[in-house]
This record gives sequence, structure tokens and C-alpha cells, in this order.
Amino acid sequence: MTENDLKNMFSPFGVVRDARLIVDPNTRRHKGFGFVTFETEIEAQKAVKALDARIVKGRMIFVEFAKARSVEGDHSGK
Repeated sequence: MTENDLKNMFSPFGVVRDARLIVDPNTRRHKGFGFVTFETEIEAQKAVKALDARIVKGRMIFVEFAKARSVEGDHSGK
């Protein structure tokens, strides 16, 4: 899967502003997840409803809204 494939998979549900696959910096291999940004939240909701728990290229995908990172457990002193 490429970022263009990701964008094409989600574009039927609205205007995709950004589609990114996350890559391991050491191995340069995909980590198995990515992020898609839509023009509107309604478009994003349509994509989640339509694509969550679907089989794509032989693998089940899970589509959900991104969660904010928690600083809980961050012991960096920042």
C-alpha cells in the first residue's frame, strides 16, 4: 500500500487533505497504520462508518478517529 492508495481508498467519502503511512525510521518499513485528514468531520465520519472492520488487500483494517496523545506516564520532566 502506498500513500496514494490510501488517499484513493478514502477519497470516495470526501476531500482528502492529507494521507500518510507511518514508517519505522530504522527499517523504513510501514508500521501498519496511517492517518487520513478530511476537509470536514462529516466526511471523516462517513469514512469511518464505511471502512472500519473491512478487508482490504486480504487484511482487516480498523478506521477510527485519532486520539490525542496522553502525557500521563511521561517522566521526561517536561
